[in-house]
Amino acid sequence: MTQALVRYIRSFTGFGPDARRFLITTVVYGAAVSLYWIDFNLYLEAIGIDRPTIGWLMAVSQLAGVIVALPASAISNHLGRRTVMAAGMALVAVALFAVLPGNLPLMFVGVALLGAGSQIVNVVQVPYITEHTRPEQRNEFFATWSALGFMTGLVSALLGGAIAQTLAGQLHLTSSAAPYQVLLVGVAVLAVAGFATVLLLSDDRRSLAAERARQPSRPGRFGLHVSNPGLFVKLLLPGFITSLGAGQLIPFLNVFIQKKFGLDLASVNAVFAITSLGTALAILMQPAIARRFGRIGSIVLVQGASIPFLVVLGFSPLLWSVVIALAVRNSLMNAGSPIFDAFSMEKVSVAERATLSALMTLLWALGWTVAPLYYGTLQATLGFTGGYAVDFVTIIVLYSIATALLWKWFRSADRAPREVPESVPGAELVPTLVETPVSLLEHA
Repeated sequence: MTQALVRYIRSFTGFGPDARRFLITTVVYGAAVSLYWIDFNLYLEAIGIDRPTIGWLMAVSQLAGVIVALPASAISNHLGRRTVMAAGMALVAVALFAVLPGNLPLMFVGVALLGAGSQIVNVVQVPYITEHTRPEQRNEFFATWSALGFMTGLVSALLGGAIAQTLAGQLHLTSSAAPYQVLLVGVAVLAVAGFATVLLLSDDRRSLAAERARQPSRPGRFGLHVSNPGLFVKLLLPGFITSLGAGQLIPFLNVFIQKKFGLDLASVNAVFAITSLGTALAILMQPAIARRFGRIGSIVLVQGASIPFLVVLGFSPLLWSVVIALAVRNSLMNAGSPIFDAFSMEKVSVAERATLSALMTLLWALGWTVAPLYYGTLQATLGFTGGYAVDFVTIIVLYSIATALLWKWFRSADRAPREVPESVPGAELVPTLVETPVSLLEHA
């Protein structure tokens, strides 16, 4: 048992220099993004913006991401992932300063810039990681990266809410929106720091060009690469269905919990910090589960197990049971995402990676564009309790369909032979300390 534990811990070491530097970016930029998503719509409610308008703001943010996703993927194949990622983070930093004044027209501009910038980052970061890790390292690195993001969310949520409330009191800011405004200033500063950390990464244009030359792929329209449309559909559709469920509920869970149980800012942040801890631990265990049950088997297992906890989360009148259900559901539903990210990148060529990543983020953003409008309509017509009840039923159905499709389409992939590893820029001299996974596939 001790030797197995040591081997498992060692499997999370031996990453290349750029992969390690990317984890620094994950911490700084991740702190900004996590605080924004936890607290921004609470800030909107505190300054008196009604829920249908909040739904429109969320939709505009996601729509901006839809518009830029594919162009960003095509550009990153030529300018490099690092350059495009830096541009996205710069947009996020500018956007956060734009939403601070509380002016509604400027806020629409700000959320659009933030949606565009964050989606640009999302499009290129998964291909960047894939191109700076060895195939046998990817399960562990993607798990480390994702878990670190959730741990960053935990720490920033705990400290951010408490610090913001304390500073607002010391500055004698008495409005209900003051703690959120202080928090958003800190988020903007973190976003600027996140942009600076991207400059620590090495320029990847030459290595990317060399990899494209080694694995040539003829581009389609607009410089996009898709050699097997059927495979792309199977990789994309379950995530899109999931996004239609998640987008109508997940951005508004903070409002649901705050209003249902009457919690203040620090308490809401503490609830989501607890869920982040559980999620991080579950993600770190997922590579071991994947070795035992196969990648797709492990993803279907954890996602299917998360669905009953949605029932508790949506309909229990007890705060403690809702917190437990939220922590367990988030842990299980998110645990398989890094595994599927690594799998999907391995199933396509180097030139296709950015296209696939862009389509993943585009469809996710599209789902989150449509779903908040559905949420706003339910809230306006059915009220708080009835609207959320329908939301929870809808998300349960959609998650069940997405999980079933994953099993139907990819269960045989767990028995597929492992592909020949490709060379990885910047990782050639890094010793491999990971065990080779039994299987090759996964889902997000």
